[in-house]
Amino acid sequence: MSVLAPDRRRTRTRIVPTIVLLLGALYTLIPIIWVISASTKTSGELFTTFSFLPGTGFIDNIIDLSTFNNGQYWLWGLNSLIYAGGGALISTLVSASAGYALARFQFRGRALIFTILLAGVLLPQITLAIPQYFLMTNLGLANTYWSVLLPSIINPFGIYLACIYAQGSVPEETIEAARIDGASEFRVFRSLALPMMLPGLVTVFMLQFIGIWNNFLLPFIMLSDESMFPLTTGLYLLLNRGTGTPVLYTLAITGALISIIPLVAMMLFLQRYWRLDLLSGSLKG
Repeated sequence: MSVLAPDRRRTRTRIVPTIVLLLGALYTLIPIIWVISASTKTSGELFTTFSFLPGTGFIDNIIDLSTFNNGQYWLWGLNSLIYAGGGALISTLVSASAGYALARFQFRGRALIFTILLAGVLLPQITLAIPQYFLMTNLGLANTYWSVLLPSIINPFGIYLACIYAQGSVPEETIEAARIDGASEFRVFRSLALPMMLPGLVTVFMLQFIGIWNNFLLPFIMLSDESMFPLTTGLYLLLNRGTGTPVLYTLAITGALISIIPLVAMMLFLQRYWRLDLLSGSLKG
């Protein structure tokens, strides 16, 4: 039985996690690399050349995508911004107010509400999509922008995060001091609590924005008018039509690549506000 020297054992202990991390990173990056290379190919090159080799049709694909149905792709992109931006902003405000109330007010039924909130976090969204569709239909809001925006406003996970963050970042003594000085509850929330909760709320906004941006099922069920589709549903439409018109495959792939750019830009812009301990704190809570 051989005995390894301490330095050699330490080196081997470091190499194994590094290899595992590299394999994980490669596994994550392969689909992105494929999308980048495939978006540069013409429809003929897409199925006849090696998957990860670049093609010669990237500029033409951009032009064809931009002119498809008089710029319908960019209309889908604008719709995605409306759904994701508007829904995430309103949802963050609702999460902030609800989370702050749960964290800093004692009232009857608070524990029950918190339990229901946790149950809502664990509930798969697919189980709510069909009931939400019938509800929107009864209200006459199906196939409207509101049918996608309204279900996105209430986010149990966002409320939970805001509650945990408010418990840790808004001191009770500061709130009591403001009340003694005569500030109203709304003034305390707006002027004291919201600024203190801002880093956590940025995280809530970003998670909700990404969730709505990538959501496919809800707009697929709610919308039948193509002019109101977001990018996810629009790209599915292109892929579905690609069986009869193969050139649409390259447009769908190029559109998928462009649809990633706003998310990457937002992640880079908001990363300085990230508080990773928010997620770990929520798990501990």
